[in-house]
Amino acid sequence: MEDTLTLTFSALADPTRRAILAHLAQGEATVKDLAKPFSISAPAITKHLKVLETAGLITRTRDAQFRPCRLEPKPLAEVASWVDAYRQIWEQRFDRLEAYLKRQTNVSAGESPAAAKPTKKGKNGNKGKKGKTHGKKP
Repeated sequence: MEDTLTLTFSALADPTRRAILAHLAQGEATVKDLAKPFSISAPAITKHLKVLETAGLITRTRDAQFRPCRLEPKPLAEVASWVDAYRQIWEQRFDRLEAYLKRQTNVSAGESPAAAKPTKKGKNGNKGKKGKTHGKKP
């Protein structure tokens, strides 16, 4: 049997199913209401709802002749927890990178002109020092 995260991500991979979930985030809706915005067949909507139901993202009940659907938050909360763990890892890495870059900036800013290493470019961007013939005698 597939784990909850795999089923949830698989269900969320389809834009039609995400749109159905967005609709259900506003409140309970019938299958007919959920099908209205889409130009797909009733059996196709039913298949999408079955995938969402199998993933635990929705529940369907029977109310006389209607089958209202309701969003279930638990699988989305599990996805949020999973994503949050990785978000924390990346935030820590970015914090370390930021601290490193600040240290590098402070070292560069704190150097005195005498301590700076000379470059090989002259004032005008020419290599070498002005007037030097690079080993050739004038």
